[in-house]
Amino acid sequence: MKVLVTGAGGQLGQDFCDVLRRQGVEFLATDYPQMDFLQPESIREGVREAAPQWVVNCAAYTQVDKAEQDRKRAYIINRDAARVLAESAASVDAAVLHLSTDFVFSGQHGQPYLETDTTGPLSVYGQSKQEGEAAVLEACANSIVLRTAWLYGARGQNFVKTMLRLAGEREEIRVVADQVGAPTWTRDLADAMWQLMQKQQTGLFHYCNEGQASWYEFACAIMEEARVLGYPLKVEQVIPITTSEYPTPATRPAYSVLSRTKIQTLLDNPIPHWRQSLGLMLKELQQCPVC
Repeated sequence: MKVLVTGAGGQLGQDFCDVLRRQGVEFLATDYPQMDFLQPESIREGVREAAPQWVVNCAAYTQVDKAEQDRKRAYIINRDAARVLAESAASVDAAVLHLSTDFVFSGQHGQPYLETDTTGPLSVYGQSKQEGEAAVLEACANSIVLRTAWLYGARGQNFVKTMLRLAGEREEIRVVADQVGAPTWTRDLADAMWQLMQKQQTGLFHYCNEGQASWYEFACAIMEEARVLGYPLKVEQVIPITTSEYPTPATRPAYSVLSRTKIQTLLDNPIPHWRQSLGLMLKELQQCPVC
């Protein structure tokens, strides 16, 4: 098997490439500027030259708030480039695994979202990703769209690392408490991606770590786990606030937990709880201070 990984320099892309290395799989890791998602011919040429059996798309425009003003770029990367990538994969008889997001949902459901539930994105980012899903599934019959949420890893920028930085600088941190999701470790997600590929699946799937939390609960857990591990923290208090107290350009879903029922039947082991994975990630980060 030969795998082409786009967005390989991101936090998920790096962890997924680690999985491929451990499995002894031949792969080509690409990112900007090697493959420019603003230039369709760059995508077509990259896929044609790689001639892979799988294309795994970890690349995306993920600046949720900036996308409200930068609509054109968000749609080009998240929808148009995703379509070209899937078309290019189909032209060389490759399968596609495309990552998507919980932001395709409105957050009004009140219980974990199934793959069959109606979408209703509230932001440009969410809409562009929803249209990207449809484009991939239409352009390549042999494709997987995998929605996930609240990603964090030892590499790259994410909520966990931001909280650790702020906790080392401030005595007080204010965190939104009325948005609920499922924090997901990129290493767990990367393992699940590999298993889906091995089992030759197609269509829509959801993956996130078990359990759920608000951003405030997640932040409190980060502080608790970090203290146990001896991280140098200055923070004395984490204060819950409402979304209205922390306005952002993009509207976010109030509840975006994804159901794991469908994918769990295909995985070798139970999906880990987010709190368990958080502790493991913090240990990994502690051993890699330059991550």
